[in-house]
Amino acid sequence: MTQQLIAPQSQPLVQPEEKLKPSWLNIFILGSFHLIALSAPWFFSWSALGVAVFFHWLTGSIGICLAYHRILTHHSLEVPKWLERILVTCGALALQGGPIFWAAGHNLHHAHTEDNDKDPHSAKRGFWWSHMGWLLYPQDKYFDYDQYKKYASRVDRDPYYRWLNKYFALLQVILGFGLLALGGWSWVIYGIFVRTVVLWHCTWCVNSATHFWGYKNFECEDGSLNLWWVGILAYGEGWHNNHHFNPRVAKAGQRWWEIDVTWWVIKVLQALGLAKKVVS
Repeated sequence: MTQQLIAPQSQPLVQPEEKLKPSWLNIFILGSFHLIALSAPWFFSWSALGVAVFFHWLTGSIGICLAYHRILTHHSLEVPKWLERILVTCGALALQGGPIFWAAGHNLHHAHTEDNDKDPHSAKRGFWWSHMGWLLYPQDKYFDYDQYKKYASRVDRDPYYRWLNKYFALLQVILGFGLLALGGWSWVIYGIFVRTVVLWHCTWCVNSATHFWGYKNFECEDGSLNLWWVGILAYGEGWHNNHHFNPRVAKAGQRWWEIDVTWWVIKVLQALGLAKKVVS
């Protein structure tokens, strides 16, 4: 009598959860910037404060919101290539990573919003993680160039953007020496460290706060919300629910009270004939 062997049903493979390891380099860099920024009261001058405010706007609204976000990532408008590269260079000065890294991470955020395995800063992991924890415990799939570049292939085709992606920190050193020569250490402390730290948290609040508090204009499948104070501090990016409902639209603020400073810049560029194909 032969015995029939019945193979057990195959079970779906469960991928083990990636063990997160702290990046002591990132912790040191972010920690050092915060500590140096805290020394600002001992270096205060009105001119230094003015430098910080100016570079916060230049690198934040012009560099991150306009260039990195609305032009490179979402193609919400087009500007001449020479101008695009200038604007993107302003974004590199924000010290939020190179243009390929930034665009790839944001594309993943939109494609897999709040997915713990595919969204780099998923709010489902908690406020701390979405705010800055993802930077302190970096995962290779989001931080290794060979892995993330495919999510920003259009940006990666530009050789200058590839150079910026690798050497963006060098621009900060050049700017630092320029500020030191023009205004001394007070300009360096405020123009580099205070400005960078404040802008970091303004940007990070878009990842964190606007997924925890606020209101909705549109029904989305994710937890994106509009939060007025982030809308102001992040130059229009805080109207996050509006943006998630239709990411390609160039204007983030949709109601009259939803202030979008970056949109005002786009309107100026449009009036000058420098902004074309603005998605509305």
